[in-house]
Amino acid sequence: MMKRREFITLLGGAAAAWPLAARAQQPGRTYRLGIVVPAARDDPAIVAFLDELRVHGFVEGQNLEIVPGGFQARNEQIAELVPAMVKAAPDAILSGGDFTTRAFQKATQTIPLVVMTEDMVAAGFAASLARPGGNITGMSLMSPDLDGKRQDILIEAAPGARRIAAVADSNVASLRHLQALSDAAQARGTELLVMRAAKGDALMPALNEASAQGVRALNVLSSPMLFRNRHIIIERAAELRLPASVALVSR
Repeated sequence: MMKRREFITLLGGAAAAWPLAARAQQPGRTYRLGIVVPAARDDPAIVAFLDELRVHGFVEGQNLEIVPGGFQARNEQIAELVPAMVKAAPDAILSGGDFTTRAFQKATQTIPLVVMTEDMVAAGFAASLARPGGNITGMSLMSPDLDGKRQDILIEAAPGARRIAAVADSNVASLRHLQALSDAAQARGTELLVMRAAKGDALMPALNEASAQGVRALNVLSSPMLFRNRHIIIERAAELRLPASVALVSR
C-alpha cells in the first residue's frame, strides 16, 4: 500500500502537471480530475491522496469533481476506460501502472497525466525525471529492485526451501526482470519457478500449480492486478501453508 508521504511526493508532480495547480485557483471554477487505478474509492491510499489535494485547495464537492468510473480498474477494462476518460476531457488524469499509463500515452498528448509507474524514463513516459517533457509527470516506484530485496528476505526466512515461486502478472512482468530474479535465486542455491497470471481468476490455479510442483515459498511481484487480488493470494497461500512475500505497492 502506498504511504502517505509518497502521495505528498506525487502531489508535487500533480502541481506541475495540473493547469493552475501551482497558482491560485480561478474563483468559481470546478476542476475535474480523472482517476484510473486498481484501488477502490475508499482505499486508504486514495483517501490520503484526496486529503492532500484538499490541503492544497482542491475540495471535492466544492471546486473539485472526480470523473466517475475509474476506480478498481481491471486490465481487461482499460481498452474501454481510457477512451471514455479522455472523451470526458478532465483537467488532469491520475493513472496507476505501466499498462494503463501506456494506453493513456497513446490516447492523448494534451491532457496532463500524473502517473505512478515502474520507471518513467525506462518506459519512455518521460525524457528525464528532472525534465519529463510532454504531458506526463509523476513518480517512479522502481519496484523490480524491491521484488529482488523481498526475494532475498523470503529465502532467508525459509532456509529449507529449495524451490520458490515468483507470482507474476503477465501484463507487466518483463523477461529481463524475471531472469534477474531467477539468476539471483540460483546464486543462493534456490530454484525459482515463475507462475504467470493475466487475470484474477487465473491466480488460484497458478497458486495450486505452484504447490503441486513442490514450491515452498511465494514471492508475489508488484502489479495493479496482483495488488487488487492480494487478499485472495494471502488467503490461499495460508491454506497451502506457503510463506509468502506480497508486494503492497502496485506498479
